[in-house]
Amino acid sequence: MFSGFMINTWVVASIVAAVAGCVGFFVVIRGSAFAAHALPLGAFPGAAAASFIGVNQFFGLIVFAGLGIVGILQLGRRGRPDVATALSLVTLLGLGTLFLSMTREYSQEVYALLFGQVLGIGAKDFAPVAAVGAISVAAIVTLFRPLLLNSLSPELGNARGVSDRRSELCFLIILALATTVTLPVVGALLVFSLMVGPASAARFFTDRPLHAMLISMGVALVTMWSAIALSYVSNWPIGFFVGSMSAVCYGVGRTWAWVRLSKRQATLAADLS
Repeated sequence: MFSGFMINTWVVASIVAAVAGCVGFFVVIRGSAFAAHALPLGAFPGAAAASFIGVNQFFGLIVFAGLGIVGILQLGRRGRPDVATALSLVTLLGLGTLFLSMTREYSQEVYALLFGQVLGIGAKDFAPVAAVGAISVAAIVTLFRPLLLNSLSPELGNARGVSDRRSELCFLIILALATTVTLPVVGALLVFSLMVGPASAARFFTDRPLHAMLISMGVALVTMWSAIALSYVSNWPIGFFVGSMSAVCYGVGRTWAWVRLSKRQATLAADLS
């Protein structure tokens, strides 16, 4: 499990989990789970395009993620954000189908991008993942307060000069970068599981935003590490463990919140009596 070829897996997966937990905090509080699901699905055909023209798949992922951002913002200006996200997704998937039809040697890569291939990570994947992950986390740290203010109270944010449109653009760019990092590892169909599950659970454990984001990162790391270990010993897909454990984490968080609320109500009832 900790042999030479697995070192890259542990390191890259840890970076991916930390980034997903960090960005996932804002995905949850902004109610952007659909965008977190649509952007990686819309970006993965970019890897097919990159393969077709002979460049690194990360460039294709970033370009198609950027096209998804433009589509969501432009179509959402005069319409519903969820409809704009869906229309952008189907357009990018249509382009992806076209590029996939032009190449005959991409079936294994498509499977990896859809469902993840963390055990197949090589040394060449470390540098781009680390670079894009560092940029994503640095952007979150830099924009933490304005993003938080806009997410929790857009009206108050506008009063303090935090533009809704600018905040949405910055968040979508960060989300696109994060999904570009996580997609090759956990797959397009499970990126949102790693982002939404740990972050949703973290909100039940604390009311402090910074603490919740750190807990989200910790839960995402534990989820990823456990999924790698279980996938290694069972030979089952890592995506199954990531999705299942994310759901379990959310359930544990809700149970914790319910127990804490019950204790508070019992204490209050005892004081009143």
